[in-house]
Amino acid sequence: MHDVLAEWRPAVDETIARILPRTLDEAYLAEFFGEPTYRYDAEAIQRALAEPIWDLLDRGGKRWRAVLFLMMVEAFGEDPEAYLEYACIPEILHNGTIIVDDVEDGATLRRGEPALHRVYGTDVALNAGNAMYFIPLKLIERNPGDLDAETRLRVYEMLMGELNRTHLGQGMDIVWHNRQAVETTEAEYLEMCACKTGGLGRIVARLAAIVTGNEEHEEHVARYAESMSIAFQIADDVLDVEHAMERGGAFGKGAGNDVREGKKTLLVIRAVRDAPPETAERLEEILGTEENTDEEVVEAVEILHSVGAVEGARETAHDLAAEAREHLGRADLDSETAARLADFTRFVVDREV
Repeated sequence: MHDVLAEWRPAVDETIARILPRTLDEAYLAEFFGEPTYRYDAEAIQRALAEPIWDLLDRGGKRWRAVLFLMMVEAFGEDPEAYLEYACIPEILHNGTIIVDDVEDGATLRRGEPALHRVYGTDVALNAGNAMYFIPLKLIERNPGDLDAETRLRVYEMLMGELNRTHLGQGMDIVWHNRQAVETTEAEYLEMCACKTGGLGRIVARLAAIVTGNEEHEEHVARYAESMSIAFQIADDVLDVEHAMERGGAFGKGAGNDVREGKKTLLVIRAVRDAPPETAERLEEILGTEENTDEEVVEAVEILHSVGAVEGARETAHDLAAEAREHLGRADLDSETAARLADFTRFVVDREV
């Protein structure tokens, strides 16, 4: 799966660069966004959009949402290269949510470097992140696949519904983050993931089904992508804890962010539920501290391990990955590509980064 991601990533990045070039000029702005009423300040827009957005994109990221879309297009019997611009829609949306989420969470690092709002300021970061919600809609208007009007409307409606739901998930996550007490249920956490991370996954799958004319399989592939995305999020939470202490307690760069940001992950919810009351209270206290010491992060991680929350969450991620494969099996897809899509569910929960 690493090879598949590495194979497609350059093409995805090149396509994003055609959609949003690294250097913006007045001609591009007029062509993509429309003729100005008076005159665009291309230099200001360059500093406000292109520079922060490409700063983030150049830091890495697996582009797995874009690649998953291309794999699904292939599974539906179409040439993925013909749909590269559509593959960029979920990737651009994902990176926009990252920028906004980092502001809302007060994050310090992203992909090993300072979060964008700490480099460019909160105002520029929010504007750039929000712009990335709307640029994909412009792609639908430009209609690179020559879709008919009914199909384009279907894509618009799908994107609007899913993007609204991602904000429900983010809203839940923000409120939980601002509470010291862990009052969230496991079902509520899973729903938050289904809205927030799952929403982008559903966009990937539903977009592939719609633009290739395979809407009869849309529900099955959407459920596949949703379950896999939740598994990905839980596996990510597990990785953050496992990487919090490396080489016998020496912290890696940006490790233990979930504890430092006070996130109410599935691991935390289960630990508070299963730990002795005084231990659960101590975990809540650490998570509620504005700035944690390395020793406090280690203590929180040890609590999560001591009650089996880490291993239990890992098992849940594997169960969700298996559930995703069941949904995938209900769709009529090319067997070879379907097998690769099934392998993708194993990759997201077994990866080490």
